[in-house]
Amino acid sequence: MSETGPAAPRTPRRQAPPRFYFSLRSPYSWLAYRDMRRSHPDVLDAVEWRPFWEPDAVSARALAEAGGHFPYVAMSREKHLYILQDVRRLTRERKLEMTWPLDREPVWEVPHLAWIAARDEHRGREFADLAYRARWQEGRDICDPSVIGQLAVDLGLPQERLAGAAKDPLLRARGVAALLDVYQDGVFGVPFFVDRYDKYWGVDRVSAFGEAVRERLDGGKWKIGKASVPLVVADTVIRSADGGHAGGCG
Repeated sequence: MSETGPAAPRTPRRQAPPRFYFSLRSPYSWLAYRDMRRSHPDVLDAVEWRPFWEPDAVSARALAEAGGHFPYVAMSREKHLYILQDVRRLTRERKLEMTWPLDREPVWEVPHLAWIAARDEHRGREFADLAYRARWQEGRDICDPSVIGQLAVDLGLPQERLAGAAKDPLLRARGVAALLDVYQDGVFGVPFFVDRYDKYWGVDRVSAFGEAVRERLDGGKWKIGKASVPLVVADTVIRSADGGHAGGCG
């Protein structure tokens, strides 16, 4: 979908670039990002990054008006306690020190629309890296516009644009397009990876996705059948959703 117009024809799955659905909210998405950065940095650079977050009332209403919805499932107390234990185990395996953040009435458009703004400056990955560190290793509230503003300063990006991204009508519209796209793609949790007809969910699927994509990555081109096509990482913004657990959440 364009930022302001009707949906464009969808790229045939066989030709669509591989996609990494991520969320700055999710500890599993953070761990998947770190695992890919360590074991498949070439794949991480080559795939499309697509954001995923739970929309606020404004975005949810706009998403419904566009014909989509966010498949949110409330987390049970038992699942929440399991995730606390599981993430602690996974971070210890990776020798990571983490600080579990406290979310008080979060608005997830604040960091994710800021990511879109950073992506416009070709700094999306660097912004995500700092935002993940701020949330999961420093315990900072990335739904606080002042925190986002400081991340922008650290990256040399426009502070006011990133800090105020959730109040920008155009970025809001692009965020709704992103959520609608994920609804259409059937993404139900993060980290979520798509490679043509194949889908992978969870931290434990990073290697399988990475190896499958690497087989088709040849000198900056995607191999499709016997032919190769130029690698083009989409400059448009992207889309999301969430549900269960298996090394993945939202």
